[in-house]
Amino acid sequence: MKEPVLVVMAAGIGSRYGGLKQIDPVGSNGELIIDFSLYDAIKAGFKKVVFIIKEEIEKDFKEVIGDRMREHIEVAYAYQRLDDLPASYHVPRERSKPWGTGHALLAVRDIIEGPFAVINADDYYGQEAFSLIYEFLKQAKDDKACEYGMVGYELTNTLTEHGYVARGVCEVGIDQYLYKINERTHIEKRGDGAAYTEDGEKWIAISNEATVSMNMWAFTPSILKELEIRFPMFLEQTLKTNPEKGEYFLPDVVGELIEEDKACVKVLKSQDKWYGVTYKEDKPLVVSSLLQLKNKGFYPLDLWEANHE
Repeated sequence: MKEPVLVVMAAGIGSRYGGLKQIDPVGSNGELIIDFSLYDAIKAGFKKVVFIIKEEIEKDFKEVIGDRMREHIEVAYAYQRLDDLPASYHVPRERSKPWGTGHALLAVRDIIEGPFAVINADDYYGQEAFSLIYEFLKQAKDDKACEYGMVGYELTNTLTEHGYVARGVCEVGIDQYLYKINERTHIEKRGDGAAYTEDGEKWIAISNEATVSMNMWAFTPSILKELEIRFPMFLEQTLKTNPEKGEYFLPDVVGELIEEDKACVKVLKSQDKWYGVTYKEDKPLVVSSLLQLKNKGFYPLDLWEANHE
C-alpha cells in the first residue's frame, strides 16, 4: 500500500484574497489557516503534500507558503490551467473563471499513484479530521466498488453569526455510508437552530446536528479516472448553457458514482469545529479560537518552532 498523500486545492486562493500577499494571518505568530492544516496533517502521519495552484500565483505561493513547508513535509505542485481540456475542446472567449473543483483535482492525475486526501487551502478542519482521514486511507483499496471517505461535521459547528452559508447537507445511512448530498446554498442561524431557504421567502428548519460536507475527502486514484471520463460530458452541457461560469464540482461526480453503485463513501464524523473566514466579521472569532487552542496545548505558541518527528 502506498503512503497516503495530502492534496490541497489552492488554485482559487489568489483571486479570493486579491493576491497571496493579502492573505490575513489568523495565528498569534502570523500563521495562516493552511499552516494549521499542514501541522495537523503531519501530526496525523502525512509525509507529502501536493498543492494545486495556478501558474500565475506560483512565485507568491512558494514565497508565502510552499518554501516554508519544505522543512516539515515533502512538497510537490500541480497546476490548474484553464486550457487543460480534452482534445477538440477550446476555452470560450468569455471564460476566465476556473472550471471548478473536479477540474482542479484532474491536475494531479499524473502525480498521484496511491490513496490521497483532499482539502481546501483556506478552511480549518481540526486535528481529529486529519487523524480520521489518514487512518481511513491507510486501509483504502481500489476494488470494483471503490470505497471513498468524507469527513462530516455537525452543521452547528460550521455556521457563522454574520450571514448565510452554503453547505452540502448529507443523507447518511445507519451504516455511516453517504447516501446523498443536498446542496443548500442559503443556510442561516435562526434562534437556537438553523434553517435554509431556496427562494428567500420560505424557510425550512434543519437540525443543528445535521451532517454536512466541508470538502474534506479521502480517495483512491480511481476517482481521477472517473473525473477524466466525465469531464467531456460536463463540457458538452456547460458550453451550451453556461460557458462563462459553469463549474465541474467534485461532490457532483461523487454523487453520480454513488447513484450508479460505482462507489461508496464512508462518513467519518468529526466533533471538531470548522473555521473559515466567510465574512470579514468572522476573522476575530477564528483568531481568538485558534489562540485558545494554543493556550490549551493543542498547538505550540510558535507553530513551526520544531520539526515534527
